[in-house]
Amino acid sequence: MIRIRKGKITRVLEMWPGGREVEVLVEGKKERAVSFDLLTGPALPGQQVILNTTAVYKGLGTGGTHFVMAIPSLPGKEAGEAGHIMKLRYTPFQVKVLAVEEEDHPLNHLYRATRSLDGTPVVIASLHSALGPVAAVVHKLTGGKFRLVYVMTEGGALPLALSKLVAELKQKGLLQATVTCGHSFGGDYEAVNIYSGLLAARGVAGADVIVAAPGPGIAGTGDEFGNTAIELGELVNAVNVLKGKPVAVPRVSFADPRERHKGLSHHTRTALGKIALSSCTVVFPEMTSGKKALLARQLLASKIAARHRVVYLDAALTADALREYSLEVTTMGRNFEQDKEFFLAAGAAGIFAVISRKETTKTGFVKPIGNALRRGIFQGVL
Repeated sequence: MIRIRKGKITRVLEMWPGGREVEVLVEGKKERAVSFDLLTGPALPGQQVILNTTAVYKGLGTGGTHFVMAIPSLPGKEAGEAGHIMKLRYTPFQVKVLAVEEEDHPLNHLYRATRSLDGTPVVIASLHSALGPVAAVVHKLTGGKFRLVYVMTEGGALPLALSKLVAELKQKGLLQATVTCGHSFGGDYEAVNIYSGLLAARGVAGADVIVAAPGPGIAGTGDEFGNTAIELGELVNAVNVLKGKPVAVPRVSFADPRERHKGLSHHTRTALGKIALSSCTVVFPEMTSGKKALLARQLLASKIAARHRVVYLDAALTADALREYSLEVTTMGRNFEQDKEFFLAAGAAGIFAVISRKETTKTGFVKPIGNALRRGIFQGVL
């Protein structure tokens, strides 16, 4: 059940496109709450609000905040005529959107004319925090000439407006468009599922490179299959069905204290070793021999080395790109310096995607990796 409490907004703490964080007086204490303009209208000081306090009550980490469910004092709003697709279907919060698949959408003709990704590289990540390094690297390597489009899945937050990172990347010109698919909502374009979302990114948003990843936060239990990160494998399958080039960001960390996430996370091992039924390129940054030795054992044991193409490349420019665009990235509360391999792996995938796009011929196939090897970008291929 939802734990519902009444509160009063005392002040607005922060605002970003589509969302805001407010201070609320609830149960005799001043606490933080998040409000989404699309769902409730603007939250302002002095307003009485109805709050979902479940996450804070349960002491959750990611997602551990109050959420404004309703602002009773605001006048009623009309949903508008266009669009027939409901997201968050059959819940009290179902949202009506105009999806690109609908004939009423002004760009539906572009969507319907796109039946393939035609070799477009798709960087697939299991954590939202990988988006920043990928965007920074793609922009730096191409001088902003490539259009980067983010397809947000259902694996994490469903409202795109929760992501301050997306707002920052768009404001800085590092991200050109967003597509929210499945029950995620609030993107520049709405799509019914991941397949139509990827096609919309290519045909409607005009992507040169696509990033497919969840919104902030994921759900996990520590069980091999009991987490939303396994969608990484399903996304590999979807990209291959649509004739794109899947480039997986491995979740790599030597700073995470949990044994199951040491080296190559069990999330990646399960998703690519068991869920993905087709192959992809898994890109790692260059690192010390000891760390590579651990990864090599994990790649062999999980059968990733046999099922997929594993590439190591020099991803040092990731740090330069993040500094150049003043992106202060974090994952699980750790910054770049505290968890370098995680962010370098995301940057490495972005580098590989740019090379793949530049190496794509008119027929949509990537030229041999050897061309890039001869330019000295790649340090080794397993």
